[in-house]
Amino acid sequence: MPASAAVPVAVCQFAPTDSRESNRERLAELVVAAAARGARLIVFPEYSSYFVDPMDDTLVANAETLEGDFVTTLQALAADHGVVIVAGLVERASDAAHVHNTVVAVRGDGILGVYRKQHLYDAFGQKESDWIEAGELTAPTFEVAGMRFGLMTCYDLRFPEVARTLVDAGADALVVPAEWVRGPLKEHHWTTLLAARAIENTVYVVAADHPTPVGVGHSQIIDPQGVVLAGVGVSEGIALAPVERAVIEQVRESNPALQLRRYRVSPR
Repeated sequence: MPASAAVPVAVCQFAPTDSRESNRERLAELVVAAAARGARLIVFPEYSSYFVDPMDDTLVANAETLEGDFVTTLQALAADHGVVIVAGLVERASDAAHVHNTVVAVRGDGILGVYRKQHLYDAFGQKESDWIEAGELTAPTFEVAGMRFGLMTCYDLRFPEVARTLVDAGADALVVPAEWVRGPLKEHHWTTLLAARAIENTVYVVAADHPTPVGVGHSQIIDPQGVVLAGVGVSEGIALAPVERAVIEQVRESNPALQLRRYRVSPR
């Protein structure tokens, strides 16, 4: 595929469970389906390798390394279908009481990017930091067919600086695996923030959530003007749409917001 061509991107909305084997099997089924529809990049939610609600100490027992079964399975699937896969996993951390909430981007020949969630979900009556160790301040990106994608996770969406650092690192699209917990106005927050990150950065946003009843669903692919190109409702499913650099260039020609800004992002 030439670098200037559109890149077909799929978001796969599914509900991970406390069975790592079942999660890998379901993920494989969705990869087959998305690849058959022409996807080159396939995005899965946060906690795709293992998930329990509420969180408990089984997270540590089911945490893996980047050389473990989950990432190995992703790499084999990516090789078999000629795609890049992004998915969240529970990764071992630096102590025995916590894990990392990690997202990996994987191709058939290896890992393209790793992101460990920076902003933990200590909000709305929940405390992710009881179980999760925050990652370092990084802005990982990877390339697919001439388009550059940046990795962030769920609650990071509420911090516009994360998206801006990825755009400053060259991202044409923000990839957002999530488990956006349901609650009053949470669906509204999810869809509004996804569109805002796209509009203010003039980039695509590719977001994959868990379905209801735990997540809000509504996984989406959004263009640089905040228009939803494709999406899923509240059940499991796949949405697919192209992302294209020419569209970004057209939007930025009429709205050069990134050039006109007068502030930069600096870590605390």
